[in-house]
Amino acid sequence: QVRLVESGGGSVQPGGAVRLSCAASGFALDEYAIGWFRQAPGKEREAVLCISSNSRNTYYADSVKGRFTLSRDNPKNTVYLEMNTLKPEDTADYYCATTQFPVLNPKCTLDEYEYWGQGTQVTVSS
Repeated sequence: QVRLVESGGGSVQPGGAVRLSCAASGFALDEYAIGWFRQAPGKEREAVLCISSNSRNTYYADSVKGRFTLSRDNPKNTVYLEMNTLKPEDTADYYCATTQFPVLNPKCTLDEYEYWGQGTQVTVSS
């Protein structure tokens, strides 16, 4: 059974940093494409960052380029979303997602992924 569990959210001041974790079970995460999405209150879920199955291609939303990165810890079957220079507009629930199908050039759309975690909240406020 495929399962994703996010953690690491919390409150941070503007300009600060947070690392979110997405722990997988039921499959080997290093062979699968991963997407990070977020949903702010009253808004639709949007793409943040998506990486291809072979980790060679990464899509970044314009709003996070240069500030957010993704890394994999294969022995721990976990991926991380490193978020730096956080802004109040980064406040949202953050979700990781994956798909059983190969993704070489991620479009980073919601319908590209069928497995989702429960989300973790990040609040950026002074």
